[in-house]
Amino acid sequence: MSASRPRPEFERELPPLPARPVDAPLGAVQRLWQSDGVRQLVVLALIALAWEVAARWAGNDLLLPGFVQAVHAWWEDLRNGELLARTAVSMTLLLQGYALGVLLALTLSALAVATQPGRDVLVTLTSLFNPLPAIALLPLALLWFGLGASSLVFVLVHAVLWPLALATLSGFQGVPETLRMAGRNYGLRGLRYVLQILVPSALPAILSGLRIGWAFAWRTLIAAELFFGASSGRGGLGWYIFQSRNELMTDRVFAGLATVVLIGWLVERFVFDVVERVTVRRWGMQR
Repeated sequence: MSASRPRPEFERELPPLPARPVDAPLGAVQRLWQSDGVRQLVVLALIALAWEVAARWAGNDLLLPGFVQAVHAWWEDLRNGELLARTAVSMTLLLQGYALGVLLALTLSALAVATQPGRDVLVTLTSLFNPLPAIALLPLALLWFGLGASSLVFVLVHAVLWPLALATLSGFQGVPETLRMAGRNYGLRGLRYVLQILVPSALPAILSGLRIGWAFAWRTLIAAELFFGASSGRGGLGWYIFQSRNELMTDRVFAGLATVVLIGWLVERFVFDVVERVTVRRWGMQR
């Protein structure tokens, strides 16, 4: 078999690259449009416009008041203090139930990741109680705790506890083994190991669970206050909506619903988004 001959070498001249135009700096409107908050406000404005057009087309204030009419009712109740008082009642109960649910969820998740019996207990409990709607426990809570804030706090804890515990446990189990071994090599054990190794690594999953728990708790509270307010004659935003519906003041019903939506949006935007931006996004753990 004859040896292959070497291929002849050659050099080819490449044409010069075309000059790329320098990108012009963004204008003020374009820079403003880069903000997520501005784009969300534009979406809200379009929804409000569609709402007003649909209300004018329907021509029935009892069934569908216009956006301007609902804003006027919202502003009137905001000025006379009723809407603020109802909101304060709801937020106080929500923070109590949410804080207690978060504390229990993190405790159960820490026990589950530390011991096999703790993991078995948490998996079993979440399988049993996570599919159970929190509002379904309200009659039982009223039987146990009576007509008071304790009944609402009980159902709020149930709404927060199980989804957050599941998300936290999933985040703990997803921590790389390299980080686990590094923590053990530094002598971290028990609570220090959980707080310094597992929690920072699982923070994206924990934040996701906190978001889900907040949404579940907020929805559960409004629904529970509708029932609780009908039973006791007092309550927060849910009772405000229920009472306005009984009085056929549909514009106030929409004002209460808008307040619920606005509070949820503000918490997402200025609490969870800020925490996410200064932690997991800043650390490069999330895009």
